[in-house]
Amino acid sequence: MALLQAFRRPTGLRQTLASAILLAGMAGTVGTALLFQHVGGFIPCALCLGQRVPYYVAVPVALLALVSAAGRGKAAITRLLLLSVGLLMVWSLYLAVFHAGVEWGAWPGPTDCASVPGGDLLGGDLLSAIDAVRPPSCDKAAGRFLGLSFAGWNAIASALFAGLALFSAFARADRFTR
Repeated sequence: MALLQAFRRPTGLRQTLASAILLAGMAGTVGTALLFQHVGGFIPCALCLGQRVPYYVAVPVALLALVSAAGRGKAAITRLLLLSVGLLMVWSLYLAVFHAGVEWGAWPGPTDCASVPGGDLLGGDLLSAIDAVRPPSCDKAAGRFLGLSFAGWNAIASALFAGLALFSAFARADRFTR
């Protein structure tokens, strides 16, 4: 019952700002991963690619939440969209922690982890290009920054995004309510 009451409360600047921060932060996170791949030359493993899926879904949902919150849409819709973003980021957190655990040897990864195609398959000799590409194994971090791999940093980002989205989905509107 309390959940339904939370969705009936009006929304305000808090939900609008949270939606904007989530949109920018999540787009920046997945954009950074794509830059590391396409500009930096890091070939993602299967688990890395899987960690992007929640972002690909959550970024448009956050955009809808922002449009709803800023455009004075129904408060219940804005809150439901923010809740959806929060749950997607909880899923992302699970995937990131699982991948980091595989990298640290805490549990085994999937058996087909190194079956990710990569490289330039459009130009030149296709068969030679396929043979030359060696996708990384999921249990080897491509690099570490301040002791954390990309999966570790994604776990932190996902936890922050999930917390912000879930908080703002249930938070009271600020003094600038509708």
